[in-house]
Amino acid sequence: MSPRTSPISQPVTVRRAVARDAKRLTRLVRGSGAYQGEYAAAVAGYRVGPDYLEAHRAFVAVGGDEQGGRVLGFYSLVLAPPELDLLFVADDVQGRGIGRLLVAHMQSEARAAGIDRLKVVSHLPAEDFYHRVGAVRTGTAFANPPAVPWDRPEFEFHIP
Repeated sequence: MSPRTSPISQPVTVRRAVARDAKRLTRLVRGSGAYQGEYAAAVAGYRVGPDYLEAHRAFVAVGGDEQGGRVLGFYSLVLAPPELDLLFVADDVQGRGIGRLLVAHMQSEARAAGIDRLKVVSHLPAEDFYHRVGAVRTGTAFANPPAVPWDRPEFEFHIP
């Protein structure tokens, strides 16, 4: 297996995001390889602040010794209306199961909150990922210039 696709050998834990994670999460969003070129403007000024983390159910995947305890990815679940607001995995650990782990955790959190389905408005490069983790395409979120000048696929997770 190549380093990009081999699973992470050390444990990865998922914990609630806290205020001190905000800068790291902002860097993860702004540095995402999925938001290069024409997509760069969408995240150029994006900020995940302590206020955002307090208002939403945000969770981080943290690597064990192999990754020096760094944040490998995160997601944010909005309860009303039910939506997966953000899901990012660090570029250098994509393909190693972190995204799948975060989706499974998100589904568990949604189930515990009594949610049986939730919406995801995906970034175009993430569309295949959402198909692979069981989301069902339900439509299209149309462009909203200047913030988002392109159409985006909408998905729904059915929470068992």
